[in-house]
Amino acid sequence: MELPKPNLNIDLQEEFFRKYLRVLKLARTPSRDEFQKIALVAAAGVALIGIIGFALYELMLVVPH
Repeated sequence: MELPKPNLNIDLQEEFFRKYLRVLKLARTPSRDEFQKIALVAAAGVALIGIIGFALYELMLVVPH
């Protein structure tokens, strides 16, 4: 006698949606000050990566192969 296999796909989907809904309930819109700070940090990170990339590019032009 063989037992029916549980449908794990539905269980995993339900768990995923429960977690997703929990995150949505906890989420909120950031204040203007929070948004400005996050944007400033993100822009500084992008600029830093760009400067490093440009410096490496220029270095590769100078260094002989």
